[in-house]
Amino acid sequence: MLAESRGSAACPSPSRRGEEGNSSFLTKRIAAAAIDGILRSMRLFLSGDVMTGRGIDQILPHPNDPAIHEDYLKSAADYVALAERASGPIPRGVPPAYIWGDALAEIERRSPDLRIVNLETALTARGRPEPKGINYRMNPANVACLTAAGIGCCVLANNHVLDWGEDGFADTLAALEGAGIVAAGAGRDAETAWRPAILPAPGGRLLVFAVGCASAGVPASWAADPQRPGVARIGEADDESARRIARHVESWRKPGDTVVVSIHWGGNWGYAIPGEHRRFATILAAEAGVDIVHGHSSHHPIALETVDGRPVLYGCGDFINDYEGISGYEAYRPDLSLAYVIDIGDGPTRVTMVPFRMRRFRLERATAADAKWLAQRLDRECRRLGSRIALDGDGCLVLQA
Repeated sequence: MLAESRGSAACPSPSRRGEEGNSSFLTKRIAAAAIDGILRSMRLFLSGDVMTGRGIDQILPHPNDPAIHEDYLKSAADYVALAERASGPIPRGVPPAYIWGDALAEIERRSPDLRIVNLETALTARGRPEPKGINYRMNPANVACLTAAGIGCCVLANNHVLDWGEDGFADTLAALEGAGIVAAGAGRDAETAWRPAILPAPGGRLLVFAVGCASAGVPASWAADPQRPGVARIGEADDESARRIARHVESWRKPGDTVVVSIHWGGNWGYAIPGEHRRFATILAAEAGVDIVHGHSSHHPIALETVDGRPVLYGCGDFINDYEGISGYEAYRPDLSLAYVIDIGDGPTRVTMVPFRMRRFRLERATAADAKWLAQRLDRECRRLGSRIALDGDGCLVLQA
C-alpha cells in the first residue's frame, strides 16, 4: 500500500536524483525558449516498450550468451533467424544507433526537450532467470543503444526488469546510472522505487512517476519493500490506488512542475480499454492534474484521449522488439509502431504520432499506406472514447480531442 507521508518507505523523500542528469542536454533549449518568451512550453518524446534484449541484443556489438529458457525457442539467435527469414539478412555487431534507424532523424528534427521510454529488459550478463517463461536481457555493455537516441529517462516498472533476478536488476540500475539515464518506477528499496524521476525542463521540473500493475504480469514478489529492491507495483488499477498515487504526486509537486504518470497495465493484444483504466486515468488527470498519463504493455498501439485537455495514452505499443517473423497476431500489425511527440505549455496540448515499421530489427519510416492503416484503426477505437485521429501533411497521426 502506498503510504501518504514523504518520510515513509513507500513514498520517498525529496532527492536531487535525476535533476543533474541531462542538464547539459537541455541548457541550450531552455535558454532559447526563454529568449522566445515561451519558457513554459515543452516538447516530450514518449514511446511504449523498448525491448532491447534477446534477439536485439544478439546483433549489437556485445551480445550475451544466447541461451534462453523458453518453451518456444532455446536460443536468442533463433529470433534473429526468424526475422531474417521474414525480411532478409541482418548485420551483426551493428552500431548502437542501428536499431533506431529512421526514428533518430525524425526525433531529432522535432527537437524534444526530454525523451522517455519504457525499457522492458534487464541490462545484465549474469543472474538467474526468473521461472516465468520469457526472460529478456541485454548486455550492459550495449547500453549505448539507449544513449545513441538521447534517452533521458527509462521507466522500469514493468514485468521484465527483474527477469534475471536481483543481481541482474542491480546491474540494470548501475548501467543506467553510468550512462546518465534516470530510472523511474524501480529501485534498490521501496523509497527509491516510488520516488519520481526528476529532470530539469523548460520552466521548471519534469516529474516522472511510474507504476506496474498485476494485470500486466508484474509479479507480486517483485514489489519493492523497505529491505528489498524491486518495482513500484500496485495490484489493481482501481479508484483507491489512483487516489493514493494522486496524493503521492501532490506530496512531490511544486509550482511549475510538469507531471507524467507512466503505467504498465493490461494485456498484450486487443483494443478494448477497461472501464477501470478510464476511471483511473480520469482521477489522475481531472482530479490530480497529472499532465500526461503514459500507458504501456500492449504490443500494438491502442486508443488515446484527452481528459480535461490532458492526454491519456492507454497503450503506446511496442516501439522496438524482436517479434519480426513471429506469426499469429498479424491482424494487429505489430510490425508498426508510433513515436509520441507531445507539446505541452500554456496553450492546448498537442499529440503527434510518427509511424514506423520494424524491418531487419531497424525502425523505418512507415509507408503512406501503413500510416493510413494505423490512422484508420486508431480512429475507429478513439471514436469510442470521444476523440478522433487524423493524418497531417507529413504522414503523422494527430490526436483531435
